[in-house]
Amino acid sequence: MNNKIEQLKFGIVGLGLMGGSFAKVVKKYNLSSSVVGYDHNKEHQKQALVLNLVERIVELDELLQCDVIVLCIPVDAIIKFMPTLEGISANTTIMDFGSTKKLIVDNIPKSIRKNFIAAHPMTGTEKFGPSAAIDGLYEGKTVVLCDLDICDNLHKERVLNIFNAIAMRIVEMDSTTHDKHACYISHLPHAISYGLANTVMSHEDPENIITLAAGGFRDMSRIAQSSSHMWTDIFRQNRENLLKSLDLYAAQMQDMQKMLQDEDYESLSIWMDKANSLHDIL
Repeated sequence: MNNKIEQLKFGIVGLGLMGGSFAKVVKKYNLSSSVVGYDHNKEHQKQALVLNLVERIVELDELLQCDVIVLCIPVDAIIKFMPTLEGISANTTIMDFGSTKKLIVDNIPKSIRKNFIAAHPMTGTEKFGPSAAIDGLYEGKTVVLCDLDICDNLHKERVLNIFNAIAMRIVEMDSTTHDKHACYISHLPHAISYGLANTVMSHEDPENIITLAAGGFRDMSRIAQSSSHMWTDIFRQNRENLLKSLDLYAAQMQDMQKMLQDEDYESLSIWMDKANSLHDIL
């Protein structure tokens, strides 16, 4: 790998949490000669400029002249946008930050396949929009790079250099495997959080929730604040894996229910001890 850090012109498509925070981090580590933005949302354009996330908002023709184009928009929007990138220079790197990868990889136009890096930074918050952009979102986190064997070395080495420079842990895997793992580590927890929030909302009045909600409930329900539109798309795109994971989760809850019904508290304690061991890994 080439360890030389280039100063590159970055074009960020989508100026919300992920795109805005990435603009901040490439400037922080002096990786950019320029960072420009592209976003159809006029309010996001204004906010990104006020917050100094990008230097300018550009039209498509200037975006296509960037050294690195980063797609920080939902998966369906990425797939719709990709054909507009056909005809770019062989030296332009494209990468996406979509939450599912297989659908994206399968839809990359052939003419830009060697330019394209399918990436998933395993980070985020429940907030969205340019005002959600923060320092430190990427450093120390994991980024998964999928199907790199198809990409040209120029783009692979460039992206590896960028993520190394911003102190991310790099993992490589195929897109099918990524979607399976991402389901259990990210998508299932969001589904559980939405389910918990709806369970409590349907059985408790707002006054009791405000009065009694403690750290555990707040922690577990926090990600239920995430965009329902975005997560509906993610659940749809990774539907088969999510259905399997929900079946396995339901089986765990049924096991717990039976232990309680049988008053088998010894087994319940062993079951919870097994769950405790997760944090020996994390």
